[in-house]
Amino acid sequence: MNVSSSSDEGISVRGLTKSYGGLRVVDDLSFDVEPGQVTGFLGPNGAGKSTTLQMILGLTSPDSGTAAIHGRPLPEHAEPARIAGAFLGAEHMLPGLTARGHLDWIATATGTEPARIDEMLELVDLTRARSRRISQLSLGMRQRLGIAAALLTDPDVLILDEPLNGLDPAGITWLRTLLTDVASTGRTVLLSSHLLREMELIAHHVIIIRDGLLIADRPLDALRRESSTRVQVQGTDLAPLLDHLRAEGWTVDADEMGAHAAITGIDPGEIFRLCVRLGVELTGLAAEEPDLEDAFLGLTDTGDDRHRHTLTHPIETATA
Repeated sequence: MNVSSSSDEGISVRGLTKSYGGLRVVDDLSFDVEPGQVTGFLGPNGAGKSTTLQMILGLTSPDSGTAAIHGRPLPEHAEPARIAGAFLGAEHMLPGLTARGHLDWIATATGTEPARIDEMLELVDLTRARSRRISQLSLGMRQRLGIAAALLTDPDVLILDEPLNGLDPAGITWLRTLLTDVASTGRTVLLSSHLLREMELIAHHVIIIRDGLLIADRPLDALRRESSTRVQVQGTDLAPLLDHLRAEGWTVDADEMGAHAAITGIDPGEIFRLCVRLGVELTGLAAEEPDLEDAFLGLTDTGDDRHRHTLTHPIETATA
């Protein structure tokens, strides 16, 4: 599949809003998911991720706003199963079906060739378990089966909700390779996860929401750069340095002896210049580059200003 520059490619969400029982769970949410990369969809529990995915797939109707795949709502496509494949959790599988039976009914419903079933079972390493009932499969095996089902129709767009749950380290490595390969063909890949370390290895781009609001929409590398760096310092007498930094309003965490401290958000070069000016002798100076978990925790804090941390790229208003 060739990657197109058309705005109709991928997923487009505009002003998506949804409330349940007076509680707004998705709040005027807008973002794009581009083809050719793996996009991670992150947020604390209750942030509105699953509800958003359901609205993108046409399984839940929004109160307002639009969610489009390839330029239109998914149910409006002639063959929606060929456009998007999804896995929203192993709990939606019928436990009495065999692994092959689960794929067989999906193939029948979507007009997919039966040969594709065996191909997908092999892809997810479930060929030997094809005759086992879903109730007899481990969580990791059910996750693999769900991914096989999402890929069964060879869709342009792949949407996965918490696909890493239950996978062992080898399974996570396998999934990382699989999704990277899928994206490399020009397809659109969107997955949610709370496993931040693993998401950091998989995603090229991340969308973070909190309380249904968009908090960040950034390439992963850019998000890391925008997150605060921590500088670790060691010395026999750091008091003059630390007193100066605190007076200037920097965040300083020091041990009781004052021989080791971490300063948030400052450039290591500035620390070095201050030490020279203040006559402080350092025995250690190291910068800790922030990872996705650091960025996530910083962006999803519970401060009063819900928009204070918003980091987005410009999104043009769409008329679907």
